[in-house]
Amino acid sequence: MELTITRYLYGCYKNKYRMAGLVLCEPTELYNILNQVTKLSRLTEPNYLCLLELVPGAAVECGRALAQLTHHPVCILKGGYECFSAMYHFFRTQKIIWMPQELDAFQPYPAEIMPGKIYLGNFRQACDPKIQKDLKIKAHVNISMETGPFFINDDDNLLHIKIEDSLEANIFPFLRHLCHFLEIHLQLGSVILVFSTLGISRSCAAILAFLIHWNEQTLKKSWAFVKKCKNNMRPNRSLVAQLSEWEKVILGDFVTDILDPLY
Repeated sequence: MELTITRYLYGCYKNKYRMAGLVLCEPTELYNILNQVTKLSRLTEPNYLCLLELVPGAAVECGRALAQLTHHPVCILKGGYECFSAMYHFFRTQKIIWMPQELDAFQPYPAEIMPGKIYLGNFRQACDPKIQKDLKIKAHVNISMETGPFFINDDDNLLHIKIEDSLEANIFPFLRHLCHFLEIHLQLGSVILVFSTLGISRSCAAILAFLIHWNEQTLKKSWAFVKKCKNNMRPNRSLVAQLSEWEKVILGDFVTDILDPLY
């Protein structure tokens, strides 16, 4: 089956693969769309997402018709339902109708940064054994003052950077070790969950630092990518300034203008 996805409130694909109001959507992008959250899962918002399951070949035709009714692009899922279901089998369900209170209770999974390799989440998700099993998590990067229940006293599979969620937090001295830890586990084929208390500031800063290092790319480009994966990410101003310094270390100069209101 093929999936056509209409997103009324979530418009981060405006300039990608544009063709007659249609865009191609990778399975990992749909995974991240499904797991966006504010106080509650965004799936509880009636105007957030419309998924249509269609017979093969009908997705583009249906998508073009829907594109006439919305200001945002209509997404065509690459590989269709079969590909998505194979990658994220734990989302399979026989349920057809969901009550509003059931959607309210939906517990989102961590955002996927590198498909099947690196996830970005919060402390609750890091403590959930089902999430660890479903995503095959083998290592944790904990950037908070809390201690999680997994990998205790296991320095090979747990990196715990104890910094407060405040403007005084100093993550910069840990960034080289952080990147080294993630690189080792990527080489080992381990799946890693990077998290902080809320998964909004400190853990996002860690992911941004790693992407700057791993891809040798600017803070600006890394920011845009993580924002697409996790819409509510927001490192505090102090962490942004430290990421700017990290950008200079990796690229040899300050490239991103962090005075831009975007940051």
